[in-house]
Amino acid sequence: MHRIFFFVFSLFVAAPAWAQLEIDITEGTADPIDIAIPSFVSASTAQTSEGTAAQVGEKIASVIRGNLKRSGLFKPLRKETFIRTLRPGEARPEMSVWRAINAEALIAGGLTVAGDGSLNVEFRLWDVFSEQQLTGLRYSLPVRNWRRVAHLISDAVYQRLTGEAGYFDSRIVYISEVGPKTTRVKRLAIMDQDGANHRFLTSGKDLVLTPRFSPSQQEITYMAYYNDRPRVYLYNLESGKHEVLGDFPNMTFAPRFSPDGNKIIMSLARNGNSDIYLMDLRTRQVRQLTDSPAIDTSGSYSPSGDQIVFNSDRGGSQQLYVMDERGGSVRRISFGNGRYGTPVWSPRGDLIAFTKIDPKSRQFRIGVMRPDGKGERMLTASYQDEGPTWSPNGRVLLFFRTDRYKSDGSGGGVSLWSVDLTGRNERQILTPAQASDPAWSPLIQ
Repeated sequence: MHRIFFFVFSLFVAAPAWAQLEIDITEGTADPIDIAIPSFVSASTAQTSEGTAAQVGEKIASVIRGNLKRSGLFKPLRKETFIRTLRPGEARPEMSVWRAINAEALIAGGLTVAGDGSLNVEFRLWDVFSEQQLTGLRYSLPVRNWRRVAHLISDAVYQRLTGEAGYFDSRIVYISEVGPKTTRVKRLAIMDQDGANHRFLTSGKDLVLTPRFSPSQQEITYMAYYNDRPRVYLYNLESGKHEVLGDFPNMTFAPRFSPDGNKIIMSLARNGNSDIYLMDLRTRQVRQLTDSPAIDTSGSYSPSGDQIVFNSDRGGSQQLYVMDERGGSVRRISFGNGRYGTPVWSPRGDLIAFTKIDPKSRQFRIGVMRPDGKGERMLTASYQDEGPTWSPNGRVLLFFRTDRYKSDGSGGGVSLWSVDLTGRNERQILTPAQASDPAWSPLIQ
């Protein structure tokens, strides 16, 4: 990915502390905020490579509407309800117009086209009822990056009204699947979190699985069956270079980066057993972290890097365990009725997400628990949900869902879904083909 540069300026003084418009997302909200997001206006009639200034202004507003609506915390009002639109240069909108349609918040945005065809985009977020401005920013950017600035504005609005960092300026890597189940082609694919800018990273010639982002976002680690030999690889997004990690004599799988991006933990299978190993990417030195006759796999670091959660059947059934970064002080944290797998530590450090297999229904469900194993909660209930991955702000989970096979052999399709920590806002993520094994990137820098 090419780095994108913006000039970002704080436009306006935030509202006084007594402005009351905010969302408590700790407990969830039953009533999303009614927010008006009219087209970003421009006095210019200039034509850009992305359309007229007016068309770019509507595209920016449309992306913001989609982002905030999918969060489940906002209800963008339909444009057809607007009594009037904004006017170019309107520094302070007439709030009575927006109160009349029951808008609680208003995003008022505008743009100008520079002589070189670049854009200057600005927005203000208003509390309609108190008539107070809550925040405002200005961006200067190449016109081709209009979608990125829409994500940045969405993040700014989300953060101002929830008190939490946003997650819209991020990407998702996943496995795209086509064809019948016996000869299915699986390719690495990447897209923005809203499905835009989709592209494939591998040809589909070799089977690929379990992609994971580096904290720097410029690298992805994954497992591939190249020449029918299953090994862990590193893919550089800027150069397009694929590199095998280590010349191990046996199968390596389930890779994941350390929080600093300098190490990768993975599992190595040997004689029907698997243990977790650590590779330093700078020196390529390898160190074994677990050593038991059980299957130890799916390691995931805590944000601080001093602990690792993993799943193991060392106690007789597949459960979750935590150890320190050197493989010591192992302790079991899951004790519920069922089998646990694919644990992943929240970027906030407060929760661990996992897949749980119910012994009676045999359903796969997505759940969370605290790092000490307490406070277990199930967020989804379906035939087969698995492979959770966290949004950058630790408030939303992405996972993949497999449909039940039918008696005639049909069904079994896989798709991406998201759910927030309340378990109430569950949504499908649309992809060009079937999709599995998602991984959510950090915020783009």
